[in-house]
Amino acid sequence: MAVCAAIIGKDNSPKYFTCINPDEELGFQYKVLSSLDVVEEKLNNGTKSGSDSRELYLGLLYSLERHKIYGYVTNTKIKFIIVIDSTNTSLRDNEVRSMFRKLHSIYADNVCNPFYIPDEPINSKSFDKSVKNIMSGA
Repeated sequence: MAVCAAIIGKDNSPKYFTCINPDEELGFQYKVLSSLDVVEEKLNNGTKSGSDSRELYLGLLYSLERHKIYGYVTNTKIKFIIVIDSTNTSLRDNEVRSMFRKLHSIYADNVCNPFYIPDEPINSKSFDKSVKNIMSGA
């Protein structure tokens, strides 16, 4: 399903990043960080319209030849980015939303851990395993 997942802090600093293929990690980092411009644009357009009850799921940020990049932003401005292979045409929008909800849930569980230091990168092995399960569709 997904080939890359990232969690970006409210100050646009990476908190977590993983890829299915570690050899392509640098290229995915560029794609994820460049998608933050689209996220900021969508967030700014939402606040200008005066509606504070915005949707957390931002949808498709942009589509490349081989990948589609989707975004999600929490109320605390934590950004989740998922990169999906374009050849996967059977993936529906509801399934992507579900992936983000699961990712948000395990992120919240990780942040609630008393040993987690706020605004630090996430280095938990169990968190990494849970994210990879979500990415693979398990």
